[in-house]
Amino acid sequence: MGVVVLALIAICAGFLGALLGLGGGVILVPGSLYVSEHTTWIATLTPQSAVALSVMMMIFTGLGSSMSYMKSGLVDYKAGLTFFVGAAPGVVVGALLNGYFDKDSFHLFFGVLLITLATIMIVRDKLTPIHWFVRRSKVRHFTDANGKQFTYGYPISFAIVLSFFVGMLSGLFGIGGGALLVPAMLILFHFPPHIAVATSMFLVFLSSLINAGSHMTLGNIPWANVLPVVIGGYIGGKLGAAMTKKLQSQTLVIILRIVLLIMGVRSVIIGIMGSV
Repeated sequence: MGVVVLALIAICAGFLGALLGLGGGVILVPGSLYVSEHTTWIATLTPQSAVALSVMMMIFTGLGSSMSYMKSGLVDYKAGLTFFVGAAPGVVVGALLNGYFDKDSFHLFFGVLLITLATIMIVRDKLTPIHWFVRRSKVRHFTDANGKQFTYGYPISFAIVLSFFVGMLSGLFGIGGGALLVPAMLILFHFPPHIAVATSMFLVFLSSLINAGSHMTLGNIPWANVLPVVIGGYIGGKLGAAMTKKLQSQTLVIILRIVLLIMGVRSVIIGIMGSV
């Protein structure tokens, strides 16, 4: 039963992660912790093992969705590799800091993060693009597989610092970082939405390789639970990337905002009550 439940959670996480550029950890981490704490289906997970499990899933979610986006010609490889320069050391720092969390403090800070991510998703469509960064950047031109050209830009130094911060949160909490990076790409750097999501998932794949190596070195990975999660994440990532061209994702975004808020408030309450 535990194998099936974990696989289903991973499929949902991978699907939403690829569809919205999130990476899926915002679903898998609280979902797997909840199942381990309230059922006997799987062995009890610590915050460190739940985060490491999410990181392992994100490798295959990122791989599955990135391959689909690559075939569609939507990935900006130069931008993705630039962000990776900052994200790679960031995930290592985050993985090291993760070891200082006990279960209550993890619930508290993860809940605050979820509420913050939900708030960003709520307000991001209402924010006006900022032109300052693009004006001070080397303008990028990108032509997709359909021959349509887009113009945007990002200061390299700022992009690396931003991606370091995003990578640190990824190593710390097991999230893909797209929930923070995609809005920044849209609002600050004027990325077209579909290119931002595709490039974000390419970065999720690359940074997750470093992230997984860090957590593996620290002994955080619960190997008995890895197989159903990575299979589910890969399937979900492929489905999400395929559906992004056919599905109006606004309804899913609204649902995800509500779910993140509920899970965030719940995690904060658990963290506060447990530490009292």
